[in-house]
Amino acid sequence: MDLARSIARSIVGAAQNAPRRPGRRRGGEGSGGRSGQPGRQPGRGRPRTSGAFPDERDPQLLDTSLGRLVSDQGWAMDLKVRGVFGRWSQIVGEEVSQHCAPTGLVDGRLTVRADSTAWATQLRLLAPTLVRRLNEELGHGSVTVIDVEGPNLPSWKKGRLGSRDGRGPRDTYG
Repeated sequence: MDLARSIARSIVGAAQNAPRRPGRRRGGEGSGGRSGQPGRQPGRGRPRTSGAFPDERDPQLLDTSLGRLVSDQGWAMDLKVRGVFGRWSQIVGEEVSQHCAPTGLVDGRLTVRADSTAWATQLRLLAPTLVRRLNEELGHGSVTVIDVEGPNLPSWKKGRLGSRDGRGPRDTYG
């Protein structure tokens, strides 16, 4: 028992006389202070709290977060265009939307495919009105020209003796 006490006294005496390293708490390496973990200082590793004033670490509304994401990525115009494509029947009317659909918008040129040549002609006549309505939805100058494509027609040019002018049967396909 005396041997154990003398060893304990020598260890405590050596620990008190040893030079301290910066950043260590007084209790030594094993005490851990108030954090309860060996060698860990209180306050370290904990997430910072925002305090009394709002900042970016506070919970955000979904609308605000999505709006920031859209503006940071530059998706605003693309989302507007897709919204117009989704509401095409409301913008142009039910009857027109049953016979034509938008296929793309690149550099102010809206491409619309019609299901017959008659509807393609009708859409060409409606183009100025459609440009105005689409610019009201997307913003001024977003759509400058509407390119109307007719239906996908079969080719009548077959073989080496085909007609040069490409004239096939006189049908409108629809």
